Amino acid sequence: MADKRDYYEVLGVAKGASEDEIKKAYRKLAKQYHPDVNKAPDAEAKFKEINEAYEVLSDPQKRQTYDQFGHAGMDGFAGGSGFSGFGGMDMDDLGDIFSSFMGGMGGFSGFNFGGSSSRRRTAPSKGDNRYMSMEIDFLDAVHGVDKLINLTVDKKCEHCDGTGAASKADIETCPTCRGSGRVMRQARTPFGVVQQQGVCPDCNGSGKRIKKICPHCNGQGYNSVKEQVEVTIPAGIGSGQQVRLSGYGERGENGGPNGDLYIEIRVRPHKYFRRDGNNIHITVPISAIDATLGTTVDVPTAYGDVELKIPAGTQPGQQLRLKGYGMKDLRTKNLGDQYVEVQVEIPKKISREEKELYEKLANRKKENVFEKFKKSFK
Repeated sequence: MADKRDYYEVLGVAKGASEDEIKKAYRKLAKQYHPDVNKAPDAEAKFKEINEAYEVLSDPQKRQTYDQFGHAGMDGFAGGSGFSGFGGMDMDDLGDIFSSFMGGMGGFSGFNFGGSSSRRRTAPSKGDNRYMSMEIDFLDAVHGVDKLINLTVDKKCEHCDGTGAASKADIETCPTCRGSGRVMRQARTPFGVVQQQGVCPDCNGSGKRIKKICPHCNGQGYNSVKEQVEVTIPAGIGSGQQVRLSGYGERGENGGPNGDLYIEIRVRPHKYFRRDGNNIHITVPISAIDATLGTTVDVPTAYGDVELKIPAGTQPGQQLRLKGYGMKDLRTKNLGDQYVEVQVEIPKKISREEKELYEKLANRKKENVFEKFKKSFK
């Protein structure tokens, strides 16, 4: 016990280190001192010491006991009597450690410990999606619009149907992997023989070998094509929402379909209209006289001018509704409303005749508004 170093010291971390900090330190040291990488005489002993420290500190129960009693508390655990394997290591840890000293095996990666994590590379898979953005005007968002965009997309070669071969007779099963796309290798390590599965170097995981390539796509199985594509922007779309173009994403693997293209829409602000959900708001100015007596005005909407009655006694900031003149709901197709906010404008300059009329009106008032307000305080 007296000869053993403190486990935290072994890993080079503080006693209060987090699980991630402990794992990060362990991975770094394990790669550094693995006997197949480090040929120093004491490398194996240090490697075992590192694993023993990690086995204890990566286990919450063992770590709690160690923090309380030190090495003496480890008698009841396998880690206290020397290195007993990989302890709390997960498959990611193993993969990182082994890949550091098995990198010279022809580019193989991914260990097979009897599980089913290795996936056949020969299976067709859909390509990744692509993303772009597009700006449209406010009124285009209201009514919907069709836009033309230029795209470059990889399309399956029509002559070889994506095989990359000049003819079907030019495709044969890879003799190295026998069509599986994967081959097995074995490596001898201090822990025994490890079986490793990797991509076949002769067919690059396709499981096929081509004797004569297609002259139209140079054996790639696809051609890059420039297209002008029409994008339909639906009425009612809002900023941040997306339009999907199926099949215009990245090309698929092993004959799989292309991914999709997602276009994020950005709606430019309008000078007068403002959107709130599916409703549209606008502020219109009227005179104090029209607000007092009432009037009828032609209000601009996204669908053209609409007659709106301003009732007598309308107050500044009051909102009037025009039903069905808002945005179309993308799901239900129902239309929102337009709300008209009244802004009463007081003239800064008036003519002499207008001033006289205002004075006559003021003289006829026995009591003005401010005086009523003052009386409410008494």
